[in-house]
Amino acid sequence: MMDTQFIVDESGNKTAVILPLEDYEELLEDIHDLTVIAERKNEPAISLEELKKRLKADGLL
Repeated sequence: MMDTQFIVDESGNKTAVILPLEDYEELLEDIHDLTVIAERKNEPAISLEELKKRLKADGLL
């Protein structure tokens, strides 16, 4: 597997990065998860039992 690589300018300053595709996809998934968490920040919490009840009612459990 390829390691992370950096592209540098003439002065040696990092200007870009090359990531393995798998690492990039994991980063995108993490960003998506954090976005969902932020969007749901003010939603009321429910108990585990209530969650199970809702999932069963929706046929997901």
